[in-house]
Amino acid sequence: MKVRNSLKSLKSRHRDNRVVRRRGRVYVINKTNRRFKARQG
Repeated sequence: MKVRNSLKSLKSRHRDNRVVRRRGRVYVINKTNRRFKARQG
């Protein structure tokens, strides 16, 4: 899990990436390729 200030560039790395808000934090998750995980801030 990477921690980044901006998730817009990480979202475009794979076509299945989703930006999700959970508990006030913003995450990028990917169901098919679980390598692409990131959290904002």
